[in-house]
Amino acid sequence: MSAKRIWTHSWEHYELLDAGGGKKLERWGDTVTIRPEVQAYFRSEWSFGEWREKAHWEFIEKGAQSGVWKPLKKNASQTWNIRYKGLVFELRLTRFKHLGIFPEQSVNWDLISDNTTSEDRFLNLFAYTGAASLAARKSGADTFHVDSVKQLISWARTNMEHSRLLNVRWVHEDALKFGKREIKRGNQYKGIIMDPPAWGVGANNEKWKLEDQLDELVSTASQLMDPDGFLILNTYSPKVEMDLLHEMSDLYLGSRDCEVSELWAKTQTGKELYFGNVLRAGFDRLATGTIE
Repeated sequence: MSAKRIWTHSWEHYELLDAGGGKKLERWGDTVTIRPEVQAYFRSEWSFGEWREKAHWEFIEKGAQSGVWKPLKKNASQTWNIRYKGLVFELRLTRFKHLGIFPEQSVNWDLISDNTTSEDRFLNLFAYTGAASLAARKSGADTFHVDSVKQLISWARTNMEHSRLLNVRWVHEDALKFGKREIKRGNQYKGIIMDPPAWGVGANNEKWKLEDQLDELVSTASQLMDPDGFLILNTYSPKVEMDLLHEMSDLYLGSRDCEVSELWAKTQTGKELYFGNVLRAGFDRLATGTIE
């Protein structure tokens, strides 16, 4: 039986144009980029020559985890802003190929917005530059944003200010350690999102792999959820398979409505691109994204 798919969609300020040959072509506002994409193992619809005519920047890998951006247009901007439903995100060219948001996550931003109010507390673990935090804060939730990298918290604060929001609670700490302390303090949250990288480095430079920490992460999140709360867990690691997520769901979230799905997007040219697996718990129905 094939896995259920959630389809995320482009919007006015972001569009997945084409993919293939280990790369993807994306439009962010008026700026077009070419980035590596391991899941784009098929042939692209347009040639790379056509891509480069459209693009402003191309990321050139220089190692397993980093590289440099090559300008393809004169005076191409290195920072710029895009919008999503009243939120404003500052994009920057980083040496890790990322620009500051994961646009496929917009389906989860919508889910957060639809299920939090000013009476709720919301927790974003591995919070990066804060798109999910801002979605919750815009709905009025008391929002806790946890990340182990100070520079990313600063970037998230910039996004909050651009979005004309206030009072996100910034926590510079290892996500799992913070979660465990919150359990001891007796704190719970209406909504929790965890977007851990496949591998990570903590606040004290401790290294870990997602597949080694998944059990503890889901256990911790299950104890932090309100009785009527929800959890969203994204996984990008190829070592975290659907069966493992189902096992974690049954073990720690069995009394809640749960669903494990694959996250996909379709390019303008009709190519289909996989973005990892998603565990969602505590929703009577999946209120966003096209599901099949």
